[in-house]
Amino acid sequence: MRIGDLARETGVNKRLLRYYEEQGLLRPLRLDNGYREYSEADVATVRHIRALLAAGLSTAVIARVLRCVHGEDELIVPTGCPTFVDELRRERVHVAQLIAQLQGSQRMLDTILDAALRQP
Repeated sequence: MRIGDLARETGVNKRLLRYYEEQGLLRPLRLDNGYREYSEADVATVRHIRALLAAGLSTAVIARVLRCVHGEDELIVPTGCPTFVDELRRERVHVAQLIAQLQGSQRMLDTILDAALRQP
């Protein structure tokens, strides 16, 4: 299938699909005329990429763990991928740190707003 077909099938625009290829997440076949040729497996790969992005992973992390993710409609991680769990744990710690920072920012904004609202 061509890139337009993959875009329609996955709901991901062509520009983003090209970006995924630049990042090494997708590796379509190149035809003699330079066109990209995608397979049905690429549909599942794009869905996995989207799920991992939604979980907050960067494309750099996804590039390291994508080979560990399988399955058509759900994410299946085989037991032979111990680095996958380690990467996810590191990313979860990072997300928790970001949440704590944002909560601190929210508290500070609340304090400033309270002070501003008390002014005559």
